[in-house]
Amino acid sequence: MIPVLIDCDPGHDDAIALLLALASPELDVRGVTTVAGNQTLDKTTTNALRVLELAGREDIPVAAGADRPLEEELVTAADAHGETGLDGPDLPPPRREALDEHAVDFLAERAEGATLIALGPLTNVALLLERRAERPERLVLMGGAIAEGNMTPSAEFNIWVDPEAAHRVFTSGLDVTMVGLDVTNRAVLTREHAARLREAGRVGAAVAAMLDFYLGFYLAAYVHGGAPIHDAVAVSHVIRPELLETLERHVEIDHGPGLCRGRTVVDMRRRTALPEPNARVAVDVNVEAFRELLLARLANFPPGGASGPH
Repeated sequence: MIPVLIDCDPGHDDAIALLLALASPELDVRGVTTVAGNQTLDKTTTNALRVLELAGREDIPVAAGADRPLEEELVTAADAHGETGLDGPDLPPPRREALDEHAVDFLAERAEGATLIALGPLTNVALLLERRAERPERLVLMGGAIAEGNMTPSAEFNIWVDPEAAHRVFTSGLDVTMVGLDVTNRAVLTREHAARLREAGRVGAAVAAMLDFYLGFYLAAYVHGGAPIHDAVAVSHVIRPELLETLERHVEIDHGPGLCRGRTVVDMRRRTALPEPNARVAVDVNVEAFRELLLARLANFPPGGASGPH
């Protein structure tokens, strides 16, 4: 099993990614940390706790982290995820609270030898690296884009929210894999997939309700043909690396003012005088294999939800 820590900002696709990780025997989820992004920190933390309880995994500790980016004010994605950050499913308030420990301290104690999967802005990760604590074995992040963004013409949301943090991460020497919009925008679920999940027990029904809301936003705002489950693509790569094709390339983060703020500048053709590659960048995805993995694993929870570690 691969020991993993998941830093996230749930968010519908974060929630589905968490459930995929919990349903996958290849992964040993040792903790979840939260960051402000899709919604404010109190809401993303509540949502992480709610999702873990839905899955019957209240044994997994949760620690809340940064409530704003390193330098700028927080901008959330309520238009995509609603006022709660997880509008749609009728999930009860969590029965427990997050640890009385900051996410960065939590990660510092557990990072050695683990794969850190970052599904939100990289604020917590940047603060961890600043601590000079033990580093994770590698970082797999959902964020960035080689081509066009989704927050601005240039920038993807997670990187745009805190480009200073992203700059620190990509210049840290950490083993980084960037799973960006170029592949995640292709990994969509549709209303037909939601209908299939609705018959797959309590967890499947909750995911279907998430998709009902999420699809409403995406079908109105984009032409993807469904709702991209961005964060689950990053998790799927840790489970089955062959689902994505990656290339070693140099990535720089535009963290200055202006139209391109938050852009991940990927030297695809290696034509510049930039340094050697500092990341593996996802350039292709086996969409059908990803979709079948996701749907099969989500349908694998017992009808009443899991009752404990599995």
